[in-house]
Amino acid sequence: MAMQITRRGLIASAAALGLVRLAPAAARRRLVVATGGTGGVFYPYGGGLAKVLSERMADTQATAQVTGGSVDNVMLLASAEADIGFSTIDSAYDGVTGAAAYQQAGPQDVKVIARLYDSFLHVVAAKNSGIATIADLKGRRVSVGSAGSSTEAIADRVLAAAGLDPMADVGRDNLSVAESAGALKDGKIEAFFWIGGLPTSAVQDLASSGQPAVDFVPTGTEATVLQTRYPGLYTPTTLPENTYAGQSAAVDGLGVANVLLMAGGAEDGLVGDILAAIFDNLDAVHAIHPEAAKLTLEGAFQKLAVAYHPAAEAFYASRGLTAP
Repeated sequence: MAMQITRRGLIASAAALGLVRLAPAAARRRLVVATGGTGGVFYPYGGGLAKVLSERMADTQATAQVTGGSVDNVMLLASAEADIGFSTIDSAYDGVTGAAAYQQAGPQDVKVIARLYDSFLHVVAAKNSGIATIADLKGRRVSVGSAGSSTEAIADRVLAAAGLDPMADVGRDNLSVAESAGALKDGKIEAFFWIGGLPTSAVQDLASSGQPAVDFVPTGTEATVLQTRYPGLYTPTTLPENTYAGQSAAVDGLGVANVLLMAGGAEDGLVGDILAAIFDNLDAVHAIHPEAAKLTLEGAFQKLAVAYHPAAEAFYASRGLTAP
């Protein structure tokens, strides 16, 4: 039988003999998106964003990573262990200034690439606990959020604004939002703090179960105090009625902006590519989660306490927006 010689066969044989050099396959760029715990909003938002980037950026595979939240994310970005990360603006500010949870690690080099949405400070208490104000938490067993998280930092500041010593006046547990909901259900704690978007799935599931029935403790008074103590980080806001099962009235509280961050030294081209993939495919982004549906080009570029990456500023300028 005559041997059939193909072009592919000739090239393969020549390559084996070192006579030709085969072009390497295009390198696939891999991105890590640092999100948060599975019970919050950062996790589903980050997972959906990773999918959009993987599908809409050429030769790119983005993967969402479960983390402890804002503080973890800032440090992961600054140490080049992640490429994109979610954070509350107060935690990002503490990071760049080396304050609060970052005192030991020192200043972190991160920059904003987009403002996303505002989180609400949930203070969830068992209805039968009689807790109606932050001051009522004195002497109670309370989860203040995961150790070193933005929730813990805000919880401590809110407790202090109510005249309490965060370290001495409450029995502290450091639990994630999912763990906090479980601990409240099991009667191990009487209340918990959580800073997150609306609705947060772990809180939604707890409220819907009715075991126990819960109240949302207002923090509007403390929000006013924190506006003065920490200018540009916190704003008074409202939890709309019926956001959660059994919540028939709006609740005055504290809000904080959430941002998308990258390392200060991130390549300009990568920053621009990521923002183009997001804002050229807003329909796909909006479908990720109710909070993701709030993202707009104009809303993403606002005056903040943390600087934008220069390439992000250039991107927004190219879309007709002026620096805030």
